Amino acid sequence: MAFYIQQLDDAKDLPLPRYMTEGAAGMDLCAHVYGEFVLKPRQRAAVPCGFKMAMTIGYEAQIRPRSGLSLKHGISMPNAPGTIDADYRGQISVLLINHGDEDFVIRRGDRIAQMVINKVEHVDFVTVDDLPESRRGDGGFGSTGV
Repeated sequence: MAFYIQQLDDAKDLPLPRYMTEGAAGMDLCAHVYGEFVLKPRQRAAVPCGFKMAMTIGYEAQIRPRSGLSLKHGISMPNAPGTIDADYRGQISVLLINHGDEDFVIRRGDRIAQMVINKVEHVDFVTVDDLPESRRGDGGFGSTGV
């Protein structure tokens, strides 16, 4: 299985995605911004990370919020987790949203999100007139209790 990464020429000073501890599930992603980028309350923005990548078909990269930014500043992702498909070849960016009440300043190289690589399966759907029964049936949100 091959995974490739290409650092953009104007991002050579930034660290590539990396695990910060031996037991980390996700690799930290850094902001590829110039100077400071201010994310105002309730504002959303795509923040670039300074690299492109290619993954083997059958894998995806999930982009997830950093828990410390969420807890301390209300910074999250409106599409969490975001999915990067194996056939995407553009610059990796993170969609951020400021749920806080104050401006949030993003500086070049700040760790803004995590990336987790997952194996995915493709399925073939079979069209049927009726589905097999299950214990849960069509019980929806909250139907299994608290």
